[in-house]
Amino acid sequence: MASLLRAAATLGLFPRRGYCSRGAQLSVPWCPWDSVGGNAEGELSKGFVEALKAVVGSSHVSTAAAHREQHGHDESMHRCQPPDVVVWPQNVEQVSRLAALCYSQGLPIIPFGTGTGLEGGVCAVQGGVCINLTHMDRILKLNPEDFSVVVEPGVTRKALNTYLRDSGLWFPVDPGADASLCGMVATGASGTNAVRYGTMRDNVLNLEVVLPGGRLLHTAGLGRHFRKSAAGYNLTGLFVGSEGTLGLITAATLRLHPVPEATVAATCAFPSVQAAVDTTVHILQAAVPVARIGELGAGQSRHSQLNCPVAPTLFLEFHGSEQALAEQIQRAEEIAGHNGASLFSWAKEAEERRRLWAARHSAWYAALALRPGCKGYSTDVCVPISRLPEILVQTKEDLKASGLTGTIVGHVGDGNFHCILLVDPEDTEEVRRVMAFGEQLGRRALALHGTCTGEHGIGLGKQQLLQEEVGAVGMETMRQLKAMLDPQGLMNPGKVL
Repeated sequence: MASLLRAAATLGLFPRRGYCSRGAQLSVPWCPWDSVGGNAEGELSKGFVEALKAVVGSSHVSTAAAHREQHGHDESMHRCQPPDVVVWPQNVEQVSRLAALCYSQGLPIIPFGTGTGLEGGVCAVQGGVCINLTHMDRILKLNPEDFSVVVEPGVTRKALNTYLRDSGLWFPVDPGADASLCGMVATGASGTNAVRYGTMRDNVLNLEVVLPGGRLLHTAGLGRHFRKSAAGYNLTGLFVGSEGTLGLITAATLRLHPVPEATVAATCAFPSVQAAVDTTVHILQAAVPVARIGELGAGQSRHSQLNCPVAPTLFLEFHGSEQALAEQIQRAEEIAGHNGASLFSWAKEAEERRRLWAARHSAWYAALALRPGCKGYSTDVCVPISRLPEILVQTKEDLKASGLTGTIVGHVGDGNFHCILLVDPEDTEEVRRVMAFGEQLGRRALALHGTCTGEHGIGLGKQQLLQEEVGAVGMETMRQLKAMLDPQGLMNPGKVL
């Protein structure tokens, strides 16, 4: 681990830790850091920790090394920059008081959900206070006639759909991990269902946000859950994908969808990646209302219990009435057959569908099995669908030329795909090659008028690519928005910008 951190620092994956705001602490009644011995590790003063306990209770504050380390990393290779203290608030009033307390003392604030991010978004690069929002896990209000629900940040997508089981409604955004819903809002999450139901940006109606100084904002107005509006700036959209750099999301009003009458899933194998991607494009061009299209690279089915050949494989799912599904299946088979598909496997029953999709959802573990003992590094890009065949073929060639071990999986129905690479964290040269591959992939996507990330976010790892994507004016506009809402730069510092 120490070698990985040294390699990451050498590659500029994260800045050196420093409390640049300490000099400003002289004007406050007491300093949040102990002054004895200089405190190179940024250890908080007993007085400040007691102030946190006064807000949330002693049992909901921890400075234990194990808790701090756990909250200093996500599922990415950016490890580990622990916060100085972890706090578990129980309600929005406590979150507001915590934010005001931290801001008054110039202490960084890092929101934390389930920790399933992939770009180092929870690393405490300047120390500070990690606010773990998972204890706020209530479903506050269901509006079935309006197809909406209000959830607290600790509610996960699986917990919500379990709650909705008998309502005839569901929340379809599925990034794979059982992430917290407000964390999914913060990262602008997506998933295989996006081809039909959209991403988090399309399914958030309103947000309750605690701003850096403790003020409470309802982005669409208190209690409102309308489907459309032309009233002023889109404040809700501003916070979707903000990665905790503008405020703490303490409640989200989400758009729900009717559970389809019938669902059919399918897999089919292709002679090449080009043929699989061409099939995806042709299905969408033919206006076949497919709900999900995912893709596995050759060899990944070996890890699953499917009797699939070692070949590029598409996973498809259709939602609708029985009659409509029959027509969709027929048309999809015709298109896939025209592109050389073979070995169709259709599944209507829920258990059969879960078995088929298990291979796609276990792609991460299938990749890890390619090189036991190594760590996984996942990166993603998204391009216009018409450019998808080109970039996938190029990326396959790049992966082979790099000498790295890895695979490609995709939510190819919306032009988004992922590369999962295996890396020995003790091998600094291999870490460097993995990072170089990720940058090259991002720049390939940008050259094809795509984006450097379809759903993982920017975090620590893609800041330079973001600058190249949006340009100087775009970056300056983002910095101005950040400075207006967070003038001290304390909200999840070191991320995105």
